[in-house]
Amino acid sequence: MLTWPKGLLQLFLLHTAWKMGSGQLHYSVLEESQHGTFVGHITQDLGLEVSELVPRMFRMLSKGEKDYFEVNLQNGILFVNSRIDREELCAKNADCVLHLEVIVEKPLRFFHVEVEVKDMNDNPPIFSAREQILSISELITSRIRFALERASDADIGTNALLTYKLSRNNHFALDSGNNEDGSKSVVLVLKVPLDREESPVHHLVLTATDGGEPKLTGTVQLVIKVLDVNDNPPVFNQSVYRVKLLENTASGSLIIALNATDLDEGINREISYFFSNSLPLDVTKLFSINSDTGEIRVMGKLDYEDINCYELQIVAEDKGSSPLSGHCEVFIDVLDMNDNIPELFVNSLFVPLPEDSTPGTVVAILSASDKDSGINGQVTCVLQPSDMPFKIESTFKNYYSLIVGAPLDREQVADYRMVVTVEDQGVSPLSSRITLVVPISDINDNVPAFTQPSYIVFVKENNPPGAHIFTVSALDPDVAENALITYWIDEKLWPLSNYISVHSESGKLYALQSLDYEELKLLEFQVRAKDAGMPSLCGNATLQVFVMDENDNGPVVSGSSEENLILLVVPVMPGHIVGKIHALDADSGYNAWLRYELVEESNAPWTVGLYSGEVSTKYSLDESEGSRIQSLLVLVKDHGKPQLSATATLSVSLMTSGQTIKTDITLPWSGENFVPLVDSINVYLIIAICSVSSLFLLATLIYVALRCHCKAKESMVYGPGMATLVCASEVGSWSYSNRHSHILAGVSAEAGAKSDLMIFSPNIPVFANNEVLRNGTELIPDSAKEIIKHNTKIKKQIIGNNGEEKGYYKFNKRRRKYFLKNKGVNSLTTLD
Repeated sequence: MLTWPKGLLQLFLLHTAWKMGSGQLHYSVLEESQHGTFVGHITQDLGLEVSELVPRMFRMLSKGEKDYFEVNLQNGILFVNSRIDREELCAKNADCVLHLEVIVEKPLRFFHVEVEVKDMNDNPPIFSAREQILSISELITSRIRFALERASDADIGTNALLTYKLSRNNHFALDSGNNEDGSKSVVLVLKVPLDREESPVHHLVLTATDGGEPKLTGTVQLVIKVLDVNDNPPVFNQSVYRVKLLENTASGSLIIALNATDLDEGINREISYFFSNSLPLDVTKLFSINSDTGEIRVMGKLDYEDINCYELQIVAEDKGSSPLSGHCEVFIDVLDMNDNIPELFVNSLFVPLPEDSTPGTVVAILSASDKDSGINGQVTCVLQPSDMPFKIESTFKNYYSLIVGAPLDREQVADYRMVVTVEDQGVSPLSSRITLVVPISDINDNVPAFTQPSYIVFVKENNPPGAHIFTVSALDPDVAENALITYWIDEKLWPLSNYISVHSESGKLYALQSLDYEELKLLEFQVRAKDAGMPSLCGNATLQVFVMDENDNGPVVSGSSEENLILLVVPVMPGHIVGKIHALDADSGYNAWLRYELVEESNAPWTVGLYSGEVSTKYSLDESEGSRIQSLLVLVKDHGKPQLSATATLSVSLMTSGQTIKTDITLPWSGENFVPLVDSINVYLIIAICSVSSLFLLATLIYVALRCHCKAKESMVYGPGMATLVCASEVGSWSYSNRHSHILAGVSAEAGAKSDLMIFSPNIPVFANNEVLRNGTELIPDSAKEIIKHNTKIKKQIIGNNGEEKGYYKFNKRRRKYFLKNKGVNSLTTLD
């Protein structure tokens, strides 16, 4: 006998029964029905007799793992066998059907039975947390809206249709609107501004009621903290986002980049993004959100047949000390299309781009392509960042031009790096991007500019020809030949080719000849700088070159000569002023400040005023010396470095008190350098005495004023160092003037009239050793004192103007006397 495998036999019987005839019944039953709840007369509905059930081996098969229904073989009634939970079986699906298979034999028949499990209101609304905490600033005005987390209801249909109610209060109202999916949105509206000082915390109760019978409710406590800072919550540019996403989207793909803005500043406007706590755990495993950028990405595998829509509640919270938050919802529709990324190509790129390119100039031509069709193949081009002086324009289908949108300046930005993004118009838009670098070429649009509009330069006189005195420098922000600068001196106002030249490349200024302060004190001119661009541009600067005085002119005694001596006939009365030496120096300042010394034996009866030049007797002379002629050698020295000097020789004839003085005496030499004095009283002498007294009083007043009002130092920039203006001296009274030195002096018959006022020039610092600045009082070197310091006999040469030796001094310390041997010279240039 042939035997059939059990499985194969059942398959054969089912196939036979299907051919023999089939039927289908549909029943419905409420969920949560108790055991034994009537479902339907299945035998009667199938056309079977109750008595046939057992003989014909009636049996019912369930496709599930659990037998929710049973058939009473005694009466043929289908009843509930175990508890049915529709939410457990079908979740939120609207149709929840259990499929049953009924088989009878003899003859074999097969029946399909569907039992629809209907929802009943057995699940109350549930909030994700027992309380919701909101932070609201007291500065927020009324009508501001705050999204609240909604309650969830496991039921469906009317049983899951929720309405919300807010407990009574004076500040808030509830606004419940309909969303796109038919659910109610819950928005808390501020009616009256809050006052933190009046009430820092508000406690409200939000009640959610479903639409079933009987109605079920759920509540959540709203704790509202009133803040007085950070009063602007983050706000999304829209409250609801809807995104369509391909089901084959790769893990890590960007879904959407949310952007919430906060009107606050600093840390109060920095925003963190995260999912709401009400999201189920399985949803948070499928998606991720970047807390800093708000980018939502796919993290798991999406299945359109499983779930075709996701609702994400997003919270944007700032980082203030009392954080505020904003909310939005993102609906993700899962699709199974548009899986090709658009591509972007650069057809031509015109670089480098001249900086004088006008707006509208074409920089590059781009083309985009997408392998998809329809709306998924339509693309748009976007240029980032948007603040660049370029823009993208569409020329024709899928071709774009990158053009200049604003004026360019290479000196501000030398090259631009931009990103061009192409995005398709699919339900879930895809995009790609390329980076373009556009260098900017230079044009000659910047004038060379000097570091200063004007310069002041100090140069010592007697400089060697060709000496470098200063360097000017101009800058040009252009590049290459547009920044190649040449210099020249503008001689339109003043011809300077014999005095100053400038190196065309380095800008160094040279003195072509030796400058003489006594001839030229100031050179003022313009130096121009020109670049090598086409066309070239020029800049200029003004230079003032001050020539500084050096001690290159020795004192000159007026009226003296090397061949003739000054012969004087004077009385022998003690303490008389014999006369006054007048000497001039062509230099200025210290270099023209003169002092007078008498070169004589230590017991000589003569003395000379150190700065006045007055020659007088120290004591009474013996009658025996009356008719003798005595020679006096007066040394005139300046204060320059090196020190220069001149001499004047006086031949004095003495008279005794008994000799008669004639008023018409003819002197062997007369001139400006010496004024003889006699004892006879005349009108001229009275006038001279009055003049000297007046001048002395005037000089004293000027001296006191200068000593009281002078500052210690004033600094000027010049040459290689610093210059100091000196206002006072230890001896005498003097100050600066604008021209050569002058001497104000008087002649008096009285011994006490010896005060002078010396006025020096110019307003240029005084140097020692041609380099070192004199600081305050000038120390007056005394050649005689220096000679006396030696322990042995010393020989001092006298050098004339032509450099030849004219004589020498010889000093014997033991006898403390000078011995003068000369060749008729009465002026010297250098005393070594």
